[in-house]
Amino acid sequence: MSTGRDPNPVPAGSGPTPERAPIPLARPKTPAPARSAPDHGRGAAGAIRAIAARPATRIGIAVLIAAVAAVGWWLLKPKALPAGFAKANGRIEATEIDIAPKIAARIREIRPHEGDFVKAGEVLVVMDTDSLQAQRREAEADEHKARSSIDAAEHRVRQAEADKAAAEALTLQRDAELYGARKHLGRSEKLAPRGVVPEQTYDDDVARVRAFEAALSSAKAQVAAAEAAIATAKSQVIEAQAQLDAASATIERVQSDIDNSILSSPRDGRVQYRPAEPGEVLAAGGRALNLVDLGDVYMTFFLPTATAGRAALGADVRLVLDAAPELVIPARVTYVADVAQFTPKTVETQEERLKLTFRLKANIDPELLRRYIRLVKTGLPGVAYVRLDPNAEWPPELQVRLPETQ
Repeated sequence: MSTGRDPNPVPAGSGPTPERAPIPLARPKTPAPARSAPDHGRGAAGAIRAIAARPATRIGIAVLIAAVAAVGWWLLKPKALPAGFAKANGRIEATEIDIAPKIAARIREIRPHEGDFVKAGEVLVVMDTDSLQAQRREAEADEHKARSSIDAAEHRVRQAEADKAAAEALTLQRDAELYGARKHLGRSEKLAPRGVVPEQTYDDDVARVRAFEAALSSAKAQVAAAEAAIATAKSQVIEAQAQLDAASATIERVQSDIDNSILSSPRDGRVQYRPAEPGEVLAAGGRALNLVDLGDVYMTFFLPTATAGRAALGADVRLVLDAAPELVIPARVTYVADVAQFTPKTVETQEERLKLTFRLKANIDPELLRRYIRLVKTGLPGVAYVRLDPNAEWPPELQVRLPETQ
């Protein structure tokens, strides 16, 4: 228990009391931080960030990036065309051909599929012809009937001509008989008044003359009737001949429809669409197949007025496609529109769409297309380079470069 006294009292009179050294207090121990495994990646990134944080380093990096961008732009920027040339964007197109029946019919067979290559004259679609075959048999029966009618009418003509000849012969006979009767009557008229010839004889001669006159008139009527019969028979021959011609024409028309029911390819090309299938009924002109004529391939593009005025028909063109920029395809200008128009929306920039331009078409040589027919594709975008000055030389990058033939 504490009494409040100093445990070590200093005796009185012993002089000044010396100062005591302070007793050091115990300091709490701070635990040492735990060491983590060294992270070389973070250390490298931190070092880079530390270096990049320096102002001088930032400026150097910015200059380096700018230099790389400038070099890349210089290398990748499109080279300016020399004088005497123009360029425009366009797309490869080709003439499309619809394969359609001439008359309404049901599809019996469609041989090619989409994407197949076809040759000129190759059978593509076969239509059902059962009804046409029946119509042809009916027309053939009408033709046989007309031929029989012609034979019968010609026979009637010959019969009427024979009747006419008999009637004419009878007319001559009646005329001779009338002539003799009139002579006999003349003598009776002279002798009867003198009593040489009885009155009865005179009367008989008068009656005989009148009878022969009537017979002659009847024979002449028979001749006229025979002539009318001939005319009627001949008209029947003409009518039967007309029926024969009509039947023959019907046979030809039906046969033409039968032949047209076998649809063949008019040109070499590729099947682009197959909108119908066997069993469907197509109306006249209904599309069964859509072909792309690979012998008529071109690029349509637009040039401003000042440039289009210098582009002549037949001018050389070089086509470079986006899908194959390493190739340069030769072509020629085959069409220049005679009316200016606003550039269509297919042109990429709005600025170009607001200009009045002229539409041009550059066709690829058909012989070249035949060599690479398997590689021809339509709808591909590209650039058309037109030589406006015929004396200008094509730059090296626009020299013709074609793929190797397989």
